[in-house]
Amino acid sequence: MPEVRLGDVIDDFCVKCKRIMNHSVVSMVGPEPAKVRCRTCYSDHDYRHEQAPPPKVDTRKSALFNEVLSKLQPDATPAAAEPAPKQKAKGKKK
Repeated sequence: MPEVRLGDVIDDFCVKCKRIMNHSVVSMVGPEPAKVRCRTCYSDHDYRHEQAPPPKVDTRKSALFNEVLSKLQPDATPAAAEPAPKQKAKGKKK
């Protein structure tokens, strides 16, 4: 990475926009940017090195699915189970 200074525009993952966007460097620790500000939504956050955060996994959903599956097929193992297909959400009628 070339030398970065305060106010420079760099790419980073915006936690609010959920995309890699242009950011302005707001603060630095040594030669590295510490905080950046999104030039689209103006939210400040830590510099993430253009990396998106890992997706959150809801363990409650998989535990409930495995419980229901074990009642339907008692001989099936949870490792061999495939996730249920997603249902489409119903929208508002006009």
